[in-house]
Amino acid sequence: MLTSKDLALALKVELKPNEKIVVGSVVIRNGDTRARLVIEGDAAILRERDIIGASEAESPAKRIYFVLQLMYLDKDVVAHKNAFIELIDAFMQAVPSAWPIISKITDHVISGDIYRAIKTTRTLIEYEEELLKHELRDECISKDGTNGTEPKAA
Repeated sequence: MLTSKDLALALKVELKPNEKIVVGSVVIRNGDTRARLVIEGDAAILRERDIIGASEAESPAKRIYFVLQLMYLDKDVVAHKNAFIELIDAFMQAVPSAWPIISKITDHVISGDIYRAIKTTRTLIEYEEELLKHELRDECISKDGTNGTEPKAA
């Protein structure tokens, strides 16, 4: 019989119609109506909106996220450790300014809190996207040093 303490430790998840959730290695798809689940136990759980598929991991930060996701769902850090280290090293070489975020991610991995590492990697993805926006904006500046918004000389 469940006690109130058991329910306090349980994860309560509300799913939208047709939304998916991964519990361990199982994908659960909700039906046509909203559903509320109470999940008890120590299982790796990710909502559909928090999952990045292999084909979606097209940037360095998203590849880090994907590997962390594998660590978390497989409950096997060692199997994905080398890929994680290689991706982190490459990212740091390319973007040294990301060190504070990378440091938090690696601290979470070292402490065994892979879920928190995944959540922190969302910040890295946002940082990467912001850097790319600035890079693309810089590329749009014309050769004469204007950005195309100044009035043309007559």
